[in-house]
Amino acid sequence: MKPAPIEVRGRVGAPLGMAPAAFLRDYWGKRPLLVRGALADFECPLTPDDLAGLACIEGSLGRIVRHDRRRDRWHLETGPFAEERFAILGRRDWTLLVQDVDRWDPEVRALLRLVDFLPRWRIDDVMVSYAVAGGSVGAHVDQYDVFLLQGMGQRRWQIDARPGAPLDFREDAPIRLLKRFEASHDWVLQPGDILYLPPRVPHFGEALCECLTFSLGMRAPSSAELLAAFAAQQAQELDESRRYADPDLRIATDPSEIDATTVRRVRRALMDVLALDDATLADWFGRFMSVYRTATLPRRRRIHASVIVERLARGATLVSSQSVRLNWSRAGKGARLHANAQTLAIDAALASRLCAADARIDGGQFAKLTEVDRDALVECVRRGWLEFA
Repeated sequence: MKPAPIEVRGRVGAPLGMAPAAFLRDYWGKRPLLVRGALADFECPLTPDDLAGLACIEGSLGRIVRHDRRRDRWHLETGPFAEERFAILGRRDWTLLVQDVDRWDPEVRALLRLVDFLPRWRIDDVMVSYAVAGGSVGAHVDQYDVFLLQGMGQRRWQIDARPGAPLDFREDAPIRLLKRFEASHDWVLQPGDILYLPPRVPHFGEALCECLTFSLGMRAPSSAELLAAFAAQQAQELDESRRYADPDLRIATDPSEIDATTVRRVRRALMDVLALDDATLADWFGRFMSVYRTATLPRRRRIHASVIVERLARGATLVSSQSVRLNWSRAGKGARLHANAQTLAIDAALASRLCAADARIDGGQFAKLTEVDRDALVECVRRGWLEFA
């Protein structure tokens, strides 16, 4: 069977050059794909000054990566930055990266429609990088899927798509860079081009001129993250009476030995803790995936339900807050809505509606809801999950 091509051309209605089902079947998590002209006549929603200004704001996540070519030394600075910092960086070999830009800018957030065929909870953020000529973050690998959209200028991308590519890292750099990198493919991306990379594909990008790149990154928590978070929650919620027990204990051959019978008891005690039903596990995972890396819980609002109803009646509209990450899971005949590691019991249809990318609730829609659903919406406003547009 002929392998799927590594380079295609986008078209109207199919920015990835194919139907989403074909992309998922042939590329997702499997092999890279370069899409030329994915977004024809693309207009960049940000300017370099916009990004630099955002990197100066308290609460933003910005980094500057500089490369000393003569000594092959890499330098990392973390924000927020003073405005004066950018004036003395020079004309070559540096990059500004800002994460979670979709939280700050609605036009950047709209780019996520490119991947609206993926689960929304799987999306991590839109990171934007600005680079001057020669700017780069070095040859590296990501542990997650990423769509790299060229927004302004030209960037050269080299990747190593061969099986068994070396993945050992340098020990002398403040960021995880590959010791060895050899390209199997070499492209120059123009505005509107998209490069998709599955996890663990070595790649190296370098600005050929002043440029902006939008990285639509997916969230793929490691097993260690999942285990640590799960164990932390279970430790808080488990009944203290659930302990290691050995009512079948017999006289030990060697009192100091952790014998096979003991190991079986330990395994059974741990498995009892892990034996969650699907709804409970989905509830935990939903809370876990609803937390931003810069999780700052919105303050609970003291707002009376009548005030919300009155504002909606006057023409106001409720939308999901961009400071929270919503998802939901089923629980019996109802559902659980998750945000900021919290959960709210809610109707499944309403939960799905609130988690949609274009979620909006106006006065007429609010009036048609059941009393239980209206109470749930009021609680979402009080928790800061919904806000007035």
